[in-house]
Amino acid sequence: MAKDDLIQFQGTVTESLAGGQFRVQGEKGREFTARISGRLRRFHIKVIPGDRVTVAVSPYDPTHGFIVHRG
Repeated sequence: MAKDDLIQFQGTVTESLAGGQFRVQGEKGREFTARISGRLRRFHIKVIPGDRVTVAVSPYDPTHGFIVHRG
């Protein structure tokens, strides 16, 4: 799947889970399990509960995604 095919949502990190995953509450009440990806991982940018993030989600499995932007 290409990077352009992912759907992006805004949300807030609510919980830090084991294995570098996070629980994200979306704008319309959706819950995502997301992990850090891309430049956030490369440059060791920290994500903590309460941060506003952008989550890229596959249209095939809308419960899992990647955190692509913080702030």
